Amino acid sequence: MAGVWRFMLAAVALMCVCLWGSTEAVGGAVSRPRPQRRPPKKTKVDPIDVIPSAQNIDIQRMTGIWYLLNTASKCSYLINHGTRVEPTVMNLTRSSDSDQILSVSTKTRHNHMCWEILQVYHVSPTPSRLTLKGSRPELNTEIVIGETDYDSYAIMYYHKLGKITIKLYSRTVDDLSEPMLTKFEQLAAKQNLGLAFLFPFPTYSHCGAVDQDHVINCVPTC
Repeated sequence: MAGVWRFMLAAVALMCVCLWGSTEAVGGAVSRPRPQRRPPKKTKVDPIDVIPSAQNIDIQRMTGIWYLLNTASKCSYLINHGTRVEPTVMNLTRSSDSDQILSVSTKTRHNHMCWEILQVYHVSPTPSRLTLKGSRPELNTEIVIGETDYDSYAIMYYHKLGKITIKLYSRTVDDLSEPMLTKFEQLAAKQNLGLAFLFPFPTYSHCGAVDQDHVINCVPTC
């Protein structure tokens, strides 16, 4: 039976080859196949490029303390450990070396110990866009300041290796208004990050001073 099936498949294939290869026009002349036009290549658009950014951002007003309240992400670590996230605070300062660099200090806990991570964000010609450089250009993290009022909240988008993460920051540890939290959820949903991919962070017991043994210096990169 297997031999019969193989024969039938071979016969069908042979028929197809014959039909496609011997098309004749009236009068017996063999028609030439028309050249196939290649479809135009679609320009690749990174997800971060279509995200609306805040207009006329004042980077100086973005400096200072920001408490992380919520994260929308499909990051595997958050999916597996999202119920055990630790309070996290970010401090942005203008670098003394260049106006185009923001120094970033992020403090959080790991194994009951406070840690500080030092990084730099490079300011692009469009002030609402920043870059956290990786060890190779393809490992860069592109950052967009989506919305902020400078005094109470900021919504920031992070794009790396084709994936988007959205973070909601607050100037204080107090919960933001319900309309603002709802807006964050709606913006996350537009990136296919539903409620299952939202991870609220604690708003208490943030780290203060960190000893040098627990500082990770990622300047210029890690």
